Amino acid sequence: MGITRGFGVDIGGSGVKGGLVDLEAGALDGERMRIPTPQPSTPEAVAEVVAEIVEKFQWDGPVGITLPCVVKHGVALSAANVDKGWIDCDAQKLFAERLKRKPEDIVVMNDADAAGIAEMSFGAGVGKDGTVVLLTFGTGIGSAVFLDGKLVPNTEFGHLQVDGHDAEKRAAASVKEEKGMSWEEWTPRVTRYINVLEDLIWPDLVIAGGGVSKKAHKWLPLLEVRTEVVAAALKNDAGIVGAAWAAAHGVRP
Repeated sequence: MGITRGFGVDIGGSGVKGGLVDLEAGALDGERMRIPTPQPSTPEAVAEVVAEIVEKFQWDGPVGITLPCVVKHGVALSAANVDKGWIDCDAQKLFAERLKRKPEDIVVMNDADAAGIAEMSFGAGVGKDGTVVLLTFGTGIGSAVFLDGKLVPNTEFGHLQVDGHDAEKRAAASVKEEKGMSWEEWTPRVTRYINVLEDLIWPDLVIAGGGVSKKAHKWLPLLEVRTEVVAAALKNDAGIVGAAWAAAHGVRP
């Protein structure tokens, strides 16, 4: 009998979310817990919040944790929308010590990569071959790329240059919110961004995730792109689910 339950924590610029995951259904097993991201969001402060969430559920197994950072071998190499103190932080060691776990029981990965793993395992990407791209539209734009089902980790396609601008500075969901844009005003920016991405890697499928995926029916039909674009199935729980799955299976991108 395989592993049926796991635990994931998804760290973002505004909130830290975590919960038990049913690894057979690919869904949360009960309610998730959310705590506002501490400000400043230093590694030590965030580790305390992660510990609070894990201890609240009395979970004693492996833990998967996402960061809005490039992560290699457990070390954060960048920091998007979190404190710059994360850069070059050995996050795997930090969380292992705070959670009183062996390092091998902690998997730390990029947040979009975790969401992508969830979508490819349980959601909109199941059974999809070729080049599949998950884009998470939130405070910034996260990306996860899969080639024939295998993750190509730590892509940062939210930072593509589009007409002289960092893509996420023009097309992130936060920009829509800050500028009070309608779906009709914001979507052409997303179209332009995806057009640039299409010309670079010619994806076979784009999965649109992040908070705006809940309103996909209001903007996906407005896109003018050649690639099929579908809404993420797991919505904002994808990071938690993907992280839990990776930890339970010992997957370290």
